[in-house]
Amino acid sequence: MEPDNIPLVSNFEKQQNRSKINGRHGNGTNGYGAANGKGDKYNEFPPVLLSWEDVVVKGAAKVEKQSWLGKRKKKGDPEVGKTVMETKEILRRVTGIAEPGTLTAIMGASGAGKTTLLNTLNLRSREGLEVSGSILVNGRPLGHQMARLSAYVQQDDLFLSNLTVKEHLLFQARVRMDGEIPMTSRVHRVDEVIRALGLSKCSDTVIGNPDRGIKGISGGERKRLSFASEVLTNPSLMFCDEPTSGLDSFMAQNVVETLRDLASEGRTILSTIHQPSSEVFAMFDRILLIAEGRTAFIGTTKEALQFFSELGYVCPKNYNPADFFIQTLAIVPGEENECKRKVEAITDAYNVSEKSRKIRAKVPPTMTNELQALDDEVEKSPYKATWWQQFRACMWRAYQNNKREPLMTTVRFTQTVIIALILGLVFLRQHINQEGIQNINGCFFILITNAAFSNTFAAVQIFPLEMALIKREHFNGMYRVDAVFLSKVLVELPFQYLFLPVIFITIPYWLVGMYPHLSNFVIACIISILVTNSAVSFGYMLSAMSGTVAIALAITPPLLLPFMLFGGLFINLADISPYIRWLSRLSWFSYSFEAFLINQWEDIDHIACPLNESLPCISNGDLVLETYSFSKSDLATDFIGLFGLIIGYRLASYIILLFRCRRKK
Repeated sequence: MEPDNIPLVSNFEKQQNRSKINGRHGNGTNGYGAANGKGDKYNEFPPVLLSWEDVVVKGAAKVEKQSWLGKRKKKGDPEVGKTVMETKEILRRVTGIAEPGTLTAIMGASGAGKTTLLNTLNLRSREGLEVSGSILVNGRPLGHQMARLSAYVQQDDLFLSNLTVKEHLLFQARVRMDGEIPMTSRVHRVDEVIRALGLSKCSDTVIGNPDRGIKGISGGERKRLSFASEVLTNPSLMFCDEPTSGLDSFMAQNVVETLRDLASEGRTILSTIHQPSSEVFAMFDRILLIAEGRTAFIGTTKEALQFFSELGYVCPKNYNPADFFIQTLAIVPGEENECKRKVEAITDAYNVSEKSRKIRAKVPPTMTNELQALDDEVEKSPYKATWWQQFRACMWRAYQNNKREPLMTTVRFTQTVIIALILGLVFLRQHINQEGIQNINGCFFILITNAAFSNTFAAVQIFPLEMALIKREHFNGMYRVDAVFLSKVLVELPFQYLFLPVIFITIPYWLVGMYPHLSNFVIACIISILVTNSAVSFGYMLSAMSGTVAIALAITPPLLLPFMLFGGLFINLADISPYIRWLSRLSWFSYSFEAFLINQWEDIDHIACPLNESLPCISNGDLVLETYSFSKSDLATDFIGLFGLIIGYRLASYIILLFRCRRKK
């Protein structure tokens, strides 16, 4: 594995890397290894002028209710402890530009609005916010097409932990490049980017996840992998949120130098950054200072120092200018009023300055010729790959991720076999008599209960663990929600939801001594498969609803318990009030328990009755079914009901997932 601190490459090597990143080669081939292939469009990218004018962002905030004197209400006063929702201006009439070939740093104290501005400009993460003002690309708003044009390197690195570095980039290439590009060209492009960003030594290493105890690549390599993912398609516009977060000073300098190299090729790059070193600060072409949601300055570092000096705030000699600007614009606890007056004075001074007027003059009022060509190239759909390509890529990634967890597969298989053996041995060799009726029926219900709980608890953890990644990739225009949902459903189907249910019913079926005809055994296997898939579908729905794994695990037992009670073993369905009896139609317990019993008892014409028995005797299979208010004519209805629950719960899961991943306007 490659260490975090890699040596800075020479100027010649940097030029070679920049050429590789942009897909230009001296041999006349394009960035995908083809002389005249479909990849030519990635060799060049149109220049982008990003401009924003009078941008206002408002968000709701909870404020404790206070008296008219500004004091907190005392205990016992009316409405004590209540909070009210007030609208707070996070950004206030912010105006600026980012020109092609420049690397702009967005700086300010904590809470100044840096990340809000970055998210507002790239038209992402606007949930709960009210945005006004104009945001233009070469003089024209693009809406959700911004995802096709731009790249966004976010502060949190989200990856599937069991994929290798190269596999992750291959997936990115499958869904982020135009569908007409051949796969060989995509692989060639991935290899180039891996070499260019110094990931060759860890290309076959799993990414890992420190939070889950999965060892993988280092923090610096994870950050470079984030850049590699975005550089694959040669974006004209890049947004970076705290790209140096969690890195040491040397690695931070290396990352920013990579950004500067990318900008030098003609890209427009904006990056938020928190307290950069003086060496890192000097690498930025321009800085955008934000204070209390307002623009304090936009321009070069030299112009910023001169502007602040004219206002009486002089940066000490041999002092980091970045620290100076942040400290000058910070709101110090205990001195809030004085600091806010100072910030207002600085931002007001900038707003009426000549520099501000020049910036406003550069904001294009109409669409330029460059954008017209760009807009003609952009399709209405934000996705570059076709639906089929998205689905195949998601299936391939899900398979690669799952096959790297052989321990979980072994555990599930071992668990299934052991529980099946325990049930088979506990209920070993039951006879078709009065005692055997209760024992066999109890064994069937335990089989259903175990399948329900084990599979539901496994399924509820799927989406909470990956929801953040799914939403990010969906918003980035990589795939549709239905493509990733179907891939997750289908990739585990053969082993987890077909093979294991058959194993689970086969062992106790013959050990217990259930109805020994092959056709009945096959029907029992089908019922077991349907039970498992019903439980999994219900788990998918709970998983899609839950924000965290803890919430999903907490709500599962109380929701499964009523379904189990409506199964027909603990209480006869005919005795349940008709007002709540309909809930049994939502329970796979009732359908599967009835189906198992019909399959077991419908062909049994005689059950031995003990002599001198005072209790009523169940003398045949029909009486067994009648005892539970079951009818053998309902077998087809039970199968239809199980199929309906599988489809219904999975459809509900997809709708919930689609709702959670919807694009905010």
